[in-house]
Amino acid sequence: MIKKITSPATTEEILKLSAGDMVELSGILLTGRDAAHKRMVEYLYKGIPLPFDIKNQSIYYTGPCPAPPGRIIGSCGPTTSFRMDGYTPLLLDLGLKIMIGKGQRSPEVVEAIVRNQAVYLAAAGGAGALIARCVKKAEVLAFEDLGPEAVYRLEVEKFPLIVAIDSRGSSIFESGPAQFRI
Repeated sequence: MIKKITSPATTEEILKLSAGDMVELSGILLTGRDAAHKRMVEYLYKGIPLPFDIKNQSIYYTGPCPAPPGRIIGSCGPTTSFRMDGYTPLLLDLGLKIMIGKGQRSPEVVEAIVRNQAVYLAAAGGAGALIARCVKKAEVLAFEDLGPEAVYRLEVEKFPLIVAIDSRGSSIFESGPAQFRI
């Protein structure tokens, strides 16, 4: 069964998700990769408010390609999430609720997910052109000078995802391989 959630999601919706659940996400996503995360944390350490509210938001780790003619956005596949791990606990402590990317997360990020009742969702790597079809609107929100690594505000419909790490810390990266060990 596919669970349908809307972003921003409520804590109640997030708590109902379990590692391995298939999700169809609709609503608002912010994008952010390495450079945007570095800048966000630099702002916070300097006492500069972020140019957007992170509380209850969802961040998709992607750097969209330019939109081809007649399209809203170019290919926007997930990037490897661990590159954001040094920045993520702080953002989760400030209210970030959903992260979307690919690959495993550090123990510190898993602890912050549990502490903040958040969730990490995995998108299919290599499917950036298909994922772009879920994007109904895209606009640069902050850090335009970073080009594709700027923070975008995306409106998405029926974005297919898998719960990789749930709010209790259960992870497909641990449970999945365990099923196949001899």
